Amino acid sequence: MEHHFGQDTAHASGSFDKTRVLNVKPLRTLVPVFPSPSNPASSSSPQGGAPFVCVSPSGPFPSGVAPFYPFFISPESQRLSEQNAPTSTGQRVPATPISTAVPINSFKTPAGAANGNVGSSRKTTRSRGQVTVTEEDGYNNVEIVEVDGDEETGTGRSKRKLQKKMKGQQSGGPGDIDPDAVAADILKSLNPMVFEVLNQPDGSRDSVAYTLMIYEVMRRKLGQIEDSNRAANSGAKRPDLKAGAIMMNKGIRTNSKKHIGPVSGVEIGDIFFFRFELCLVGLHAPSMAGIDYIGTKTSQEEEPLAVSIVSSGGYEDDVEDGDVLVYSGQGGVNRDKGASDQKLERGNLALENSYKRGNEVRVIRGLKDLQHPTGKVYVYDGLYKIQDSWVDRKTGFNVFKYKLFRLPGQPQAYMIWKSIQQWTDRSASRAGVILPDLTSGAEKVPVCLVNDVDTEKGPAYFTYLPNLKNLRPTAPVESSIGCSCVGGCQPNNLNCPCVQKNGGFLPYSSASLIADLKSVIYECGPSCQCPSNCRNRVSQVGLKFRLEVFKTKNKGWALRSWDAIRAGSFICEYAGEVIDSARVEEELGSDNLNDYIFDSTRIYQQLEIFPGDTEAPKIPSPLYISAINEGNVARFMNHSCSPNVLWRPVIHENKNMSDLHIAFYAIRHIPPMMELTYDYGTVLPLKAVHRKKKCLCGSVKCRGYFC
Repeated sequence: MEHHFGQDTAHASGSFDKTRVLNVKPLRTLVPVFPSPSNPASSSSPQGGAPFVCVSPSGPFPSGVAPFYPFFISPESQRLSEQNAPTSTGQRVPATPISTAVPINSFKTPAGAANGNVGSSRKTTRSRGQVTVTEEDGYNNVEIVEVDGDEETGTGRSKRKLQKKMKGQQSGGPGDIDPDAVAADILKSLNPMVFEVLNQPDGSRDSVAYTLMIYEVMRRKLGQIEDSNRAANSGAKRPDLKAGAIMMNKGIRTNSKKHIGPVSGVEIGDIFFFRFELCLVGLHAPSMAGIDYIGTKTSQEEEPLAVSIVSSGGYEDDVEDGDVLVYSGQGGVNRDKGASDQKLERGNLALENSYKRGNEVRVIRGLKDLQHPTGKVYVYDGLYKIQDSWVDRKTGFNVFKYKLFRLPGQPQAYMIWKSIQQWTDRSASRAGVILPDLTSGAEKVPVCLVNDVDTEKGPAYFTYLPNLKNLRPTAPVESSIGCSCVGGCQPNNLNCPCVQKNGGFLPYSSASLIADLKSVIYECGPSCQCPSNCRNRVSQVGLKFRLEVFKTKNKGWALRSWDAIRAGSFICEYAGEVIDSARVEEELGSDNLNDYIFDSTRIYQQLEIFPGDTEAPKIPSPLYISAINEGNVARFMNHSCSPNVLWRPVIHENKNMSDLHIAFYAIRHIPPMMELTYDYGTVLPLKAVHRKKKCLCGSVKCRGYFC
């Protein structure tokens, strides 16, 4: 059972035993402390004594005065405190915060914790009104105020607390940034129709998609700026929380009205990588608590009813059955410091009332993120009803248990993850497998070839080629000798030529996600001295997701992933033979060959909410790649008018020549077993050889054709 309470927080951080604080006498009973006189002879005379001195318990202390328990501070801490004293101009000199400091309010009596706490099952401590989360979504040491299940005093207070912390970080040092200014720049670049969609009273698939895309762009941009400003060994500053607080404050969200039942625009099986995403789309309001509820009027009193729960491994929930969930109530349990009875109040009372009333409850399951071990993936598993409740005393204390059953007729969500896990550990076989590895070992990760819809034995013959095959010289670019970052490029090294070419930032986050919307990415290449695992070589490491080439019912062969893919993740490059424009004209005459040629001169709208992203990226020279005879998994990606994948030109540093590649990245979070698609674009002006082909993407925004 996960550790949720704040009773041992002080010990974990190297602070004092809080039980001793109860023995501290009130200040009015202490004998006044006087500084030692400089002349010992005068100390015998009352008239020669020093005047009474009032000293703050936390210092600074004049000569001869010592601090008393529990307000003892180290000399280094006292030096920092003195540095933070007002100057002659009335301003305070910012001091470095003491990471091990324990807030005074953490000495309060601990209260209950919430099921479904943020992040991984690493250490989480909680006391009443105070939460400290360690290692969630790859970030460390963040403090958030939250009250379980109470939107008004919980999420709202968390947001206000975060905004205060943000304001305090916006001034003082050269590494500080103004998150609101960054957000304003991003919002200015949005298509005006985005705000028209978000201003609708009811949510929609578009409003959910736009909200999450804006959040991702803002979160990654804030993270990129902070990453480049802070020292390499300092902790992250939670750009996910900053971006979420800004969007909540500006009203950039959807489905803001809490209700029971489905959420407009959120589909069963949708995935989320941050708890704030659940808040922004209206799926689950508390940013920390595992039980969300509303108040309803019954007779003369108002009673809470549960609307959603998050089961993320914080409590001993039984999640083995895909259609049944045994959910533990919140509060009362602490494996390190003993336990206490859970109380039938707030979230627990809401679940009990929902059991009696029989209302639907949304269930979000938190699963381990295989690509980012310190984070989690939150899967919306649909609507459940509570069919039983009881009190469990296995631990010697009362723990409320609720048994929920999934409503029939809903699409699979969590069960897809269960099936993939069974394929992985080979407790069950994947149906329809033709080849276990289409690449024949050319990729580090095998690519399965599957047909479970008809009897076709595979696509037309081709040679698997994991990289680009260049048959002609590449175009020259600005002369450069590459970087000399022997240990790898660092985001705060402005002397690195690779950082300079990317506008002063590394193009990828520490989680290997594309950090912003630049049209061209400059990666390290053969002329750079950094190692192969440098974080600026993301597209050069090959496949990292377990991909599957599969047969569709009406679109031929396609591509999907066994793994969840996080927005901004590199998926693959377009491999094949580099050809010239004359060869393109020749091969485009055949309808069968058209789909296997990549043309960088086409017009694309890869992100519809950003109008500036509607033209071909500016690259040194046009690039045409034929994957007809030789290619990789990218040749199987189908066209869609509403794609979930985009491409970017990537230039590898190679002395005075451009080494140009085409890389594909996830536009949004992509659940397992969802088809990967990108927009093939349009060739302008159209010529006779550019034949229009009927589009079968099935999107509500389908243009009807592509060419």
